[in-house]
This record gives sequence, C-alpha cells and structure tokens, in this order.
Amino acid sequence: MTHSTPKERKPRADALRNRERILDEAKKAFTRAGGDISLEDVARQAGVGPGTLYRHFPTRDALLESVYRAEVEKLANEERRLADSMPAPEALRAWMLLFVDYIATKKIIAPALNSIVGGPSQLFESSGAQIKEAIQSLVARAIESGDVRADLDPLDLLRALVGVSNVASAPDWQQSARRLVDILLVGSRPPE
Repeated sequence: MTHSTPKERKPRADALRNRERILDEAKKAFTRAGGDISLEDVARQAGVGPGTLYRHFPTRDALLESVYRAEVEKLANEERRLADSMPAPEALRAWMLLFVDYIATKKIIAPALNSIVGGPSQLFESSGAQIKEAIQSLVARAIESGDVRADLDPLDLLRALVGVSNVASAPDWQQSARRLVDILLVGSRPPE
C-alpha cells in the first residue's frame, strides 16, 4: 500500500480576487486610520463577508503583515516589468520613484506594524532582501549600459534614497523626495 501526500490546491480565481480586494481596502484603511481599523469595515468595503476576510486573514496582525508584504512584492515585481519595458536609466528612475511611494505607505503603517507580536524586524529583514535584489539588478543594468558610474554601489544609492525619504518631514515630502531622485541620478552619472 502506498501513501500519497495530498497536493496543495491552488486557490480559486474568485478567492484570489477576494484576497486582492481585501488587501487593497485594508491598505486604504490603514492609510486613513493606522492600526486602529475595523476589519468588518474592510470586509464591507472589499465587498466580502467578514467570514471571507477572516478565512484569509485570521487576525488584524495577519492582515497588516500581508498588506506590507504585498507592497514589497509589488515593488519587487515592478523591477522586472520596468527592466523589460524601459531603457536601463529610465527603469532605474521609475523604480526609485515607486520606492518613494512605498516609503510613504511604510511610514503610514509602520506604527501599526510595531504592534505585531515580536515586532516588525523579521518582516523588514525579509522585505529588505527583495528590495536590495531589485535595486542591485537595476543598477547593474544601468552600469552595463554606461548610464551610471561603474563604481556605484546599489546599496549606497538605496541608503541615499531611504535617507531622502526619511528626512523629509514636510507635508509635501514626497514631492521633494521625487525631485531628489533626479538629483541622486545626476550624481550617479559617469564622469565625462
């Protein structure tokens, strides 16, 4: 007699759509109210019942963590899409601008992330690896094309970008950070 291990089934298409709608609505809710959101309101806004929400995300922390992970995955996936559809320097610039938007989301939900049991450090560590991979790939392409200096360390560029985003505390910090992306890129060009 042989024993077979059950195969993990792929989620149904409607279940995936429900999950995505819940994540989108939860991101909006966390943006508006931080960690103090009503999960029932999120379910209602997503057009699903509370049971559906809890089936996907059994706790507020699970939902919050999933929203954050989804944002990181979108950013990482954009690296691939941009690299496939744009010249190297334009792809790098577009991704850096998306990173500014990601930081804006992270700033809004970071206080709520601190409520996760054990804190967000493991979550940030795993997401940091995806972000580092993305910028390393984009910078490598831009170096290869000759559009940025050969000695540019992708992690230095990332640190500068994080610094730009973190020091900007004015209400229009995102606009300032977007302008500073162009300044960072000008400084990254190879010497003439």
